Amino acid sequence: MNRRQFVTYGAAALAAGALLPRRLPAEESRVEGMNYAPRGKPNAVVKPGEFPIAAAGLDHGHIYGMCNGLTEAGASVKWVFDPDPKKTQEFVAKFPAAKVAGSLDEILGDPAVRLVASAAVPSERGPLGCRVMEAGKDYFSDKAPFTTFAQLEQSRQVTARTGRKHMVYFGERIHNESAMFATDLVAQGAIGRVVQITCLAPHRMSAPSRPAWFFQPEKYGGVLCDIGSHQFEQFLTYSGAKDATITQAVVGNFANPQYPKFEDYGEASLVGDTGALNYVRVDWYTPDGLGTWGDGRTFILGTKGYIELRKYIDVAREKTGNHVYLVDEKGERHFAVSGQVGYRFFGEFILDCLNRTEKAMTQAHAFKSAELALKAQAMARRLPVA
Repeated sequence: MNRRQFVTYGAAALAAGALLPRRLPAEESRVEGMNYAPRGKPNAVVKPGEFPIAAAGLDHGHIYGMCNGLTEAGASVKWVFDPDPKKTQEFVAKFPAAKVAGSLDEILGDPAVRLVASAAVPSERGPLGCRVMEAGKDYFSDKAPFTTFAQLEQSRQVTARTGRKHMVYFGERIHNESAMFATDLVAQGAIGRVVQITCLAPHRMSAPSRPAWFFQPEKYGGVLCDIGSHQFEQFLTYSGAKDATITQAVVGNFANPQYPKFEDYGEASLVGDTGALNYVRVDWYTPDGLGTWGDGRTFILGTKGYIELRKYIDVAREKTGNHVYLVDEKGERHFAVSGQVGYRFFGEFILDCLNRTEKAMTQAHAFKSAELALKAQAMARRLPVA
């Protein structure tokens, strides 16, 4: 479904108060967020072979969601590189057309490659992206894209000098149908002026499956930098803000003393330059009894109504996700949008790379989202363990 069809569909569904049929995207991991890799309907915006890409740095399972989205939009994975041959073998099993590169330089030296996607260790993503952009290619990074302000500033300078893109996989919005449905409802004025947004993002920790870097703040950036980056991006999108001030931030480690530097809880409050307010809560406490890796919720309050997103499950009611609840002057409505909306970001991003436009997401927006996450993390007061 293209953007025009989607907006028309959303407006018609809103007017009719429709309860939409549900169809689950295939192969979504519901156990661990690290392996969350949604699949949607193929909706190619380019011809086969027109947009070759490479994957480099396979340290996080999000690389599969990133490449799923790009290939469904018509990209072809030409190369893959990671120092760990087991990771590259697993990747090629899912993307068999990919050739295993002997080094990153082999990828960067191929003039056909237009984009490099990476889910490297978070502290390595920014420097890697600068190498990619200096080689004349666009870059698609997993979140969090940076763990330090110096990395952010370096990438800003390189994008400005080279004209290349450093886009970020903020998957909790761009790869979630309920979140994308809400993006257009808000833009259509369905709830009036946005006043406040609450983002709740619990995750399942699954400690035995996590790599060592996951517990090292200098490598993953801290809980607000990591999980929080999704939430700050959503706030900027739904509120229309271009900047925000962080009024408070807190982190803590309440349940994992065996990892003394780890943060399993974080929260922050923001005020946007539009006057809209934001509260973010992130944690690693999802209990094993929940049917998915996290009961992610977003609440968007407007002057004429409000929206609630139950992104991954409707707890104790439906195992499916992508539930949108809208309340306005016309009444109460529930939209179940799995399989209805698609993931248009990826096609728009490919066309942005080809046409040097910014329809999917502006560079300023991506960088500002990352900046707010870094600021919240830097100012966060760490609570003592009881």
